[in-house]
Amino acid sequence: MLKIGNTELKHGLLLAPLAGVSDRTFRNICREHGAEYTVSEMISAKALCYDQLSRKKAAEESATLELATIFKGEMPIAIQLFGCEPEFMARAAKLIEERSYCGCVSDTAPAAIDINMGCPVRKIVGNGEGSALMRSPEVAAAVVSAVRAAVSLPVTVKIRAGWDSVTAPEFAKRIEAAGADMICVHARTREQMYLPGVDLSVIEAVKRSVSVPVVGNGDIYSAEDAINMMRQTGCDGVMIARGALGNPWIFTEIAAAFESREWTSPTPAERLLAAREHFVRMLDDKSDRRATAEAKKHIAWYIKGMNGAAAARAAVMTAQDSEEILAIIDKLLFAEERK
Repeated sequence: MLKIGNTELKHGLLLAPLAGVSDRTFRNICREHGAEYTVSEMISAKALCYDQLSRKKAAEESATLELATIFKGEMPIAIQLFGCEPEFMARAAKLIEERSYCGCVSDTAPAAIDINMGCPVRKIVGNGEGSALMRSPEVAAAVVSAVRAAVSLPVTVKIRAGWDSVTAPEFAKRIEAAGADMICVHARTREQMYLPGVDLSVIEAVKRSVSVPVVGNGDIYSAEDAINMMRQTGCDGVMIARGALGNPWIFTEIAAAFESREWTSPTPAERLLAAREHFVRMLDDKSDRRATAEAKKHIAWYIKGMNGAAAARAAVMTAQDSEEILAIIDKLLFAEERK
């Protein structure tokens, strides 16, 4: 069992924060399929703080406001912040915990504040944020310490193996001493980005170096991958990212394996029905235009490997509205049901 503050996770199955992917619809679908804990898309601490300078902007125009919005039915969920300036990170964390930022419609505080020290994207690291903090352990520790002092919620940190070499074990010690309550380790360096293959020995070394819970992350696409990571590293839980894309059933699969239960993978028809429901739920939460644009990648992931997937994916990518996309899915579904 993995414990984060007062939150207890039976199997330690977490959904990773995925920028541009893990919106409320996706998080809730994964939760319904067995994800025990989710994390929001990353939020700029500085953007949230600056939003407070203009109440109109915060209430009507801020993308940050939407990313920070959570409801009780989504719990347990952590809000992930990124930034490299302790004062902004501390203030943003406090605003989130107290729900005191302009335009807030959240009806609950999150289960934790998660600090992003793993994002490898150039525009993030170019500002000294995300995984760039692994090159500045003193700054990273100051960020954690400031957030820890500002909130009563658990403070968790997501890191990588290092920047261009493995430094995670010593880095983890520093952020634990600064007040981190849990550490998630993506077992690749920033230099490796998302190249295939993870170094499980890094997670194992971090687990040995700290006393707080450690969650492993990277290349988990099946129950076998999750079990192997936990056995080899001794980590307390696993965080699933790309393995959940078009496959929310991965959480059900892993839980079944942990409990020695049989599990049957979804049929193509079941995957298509899930893709359709996912899109319909996005339409309920967003405008037709926005849902149509954002759902395209999800549908491509759901239909990957199916008969006719290449042509269907091309059609989805050029679709202009929701009716077009639903027609494409229904055509594939009709073909599957006739088999």
